[in-house]
Amino acid sequence: MRSALDAPRRPPQRRSGRVSLARCQDRHVQRYSRGELVAVLDTSDLDRAAAFWTAVLGYRRDEYGGGPYLSLVPSSGDGVELLLQRTGDPKGGKNRMHLDLRTSDLEAEVARIEAAGGVRLTSEVVVEQGWRWHVLADPDGNELCVLQPPDD
Repeated sequence: MRSALDAPRRPPQRRSGRVSLARCQDRHVQRYSRGELVAVLDTSDLDRAAAFWTAVLGYRRDEYGGGPYLSLVPSSGDGVELLLQRTGDPKGGKNRMHLDLRTSDLEAEVARIEAAGGVRLTSEVVVEQGWRWHVLADPDGNELCVLQPPDD
């Protein structure tokens, strides 16, 4: 099993900060107090993952990427970049972090994500404190939740 020290987890260009800062000028990015927030998702197949996540999120492929990386950005230009990272490491167990997609129509959104290649992991709707949701997985098995908030 590889450790985090065995190989770089990010493209070398990102480490200098110059490329990332230059990219910030071209589109609005999600910032945090010290820079730019990017969500990284491991995948075994960049093209398959990109097709799924662009369909689900309404994102587009960005020109940035190469090698084991493919950047997806919101079509509107505003929001969090999703950086797909190709890896041969098998997924093991439940994700410690996942995306929540909040919607006003749970059933329709779950059906749309399933049509894009998602797999429903919950057989019944989960209900907690008025929230209703299903747990799904992308084609690599990464979990995501589709939630409908309480009516109030």
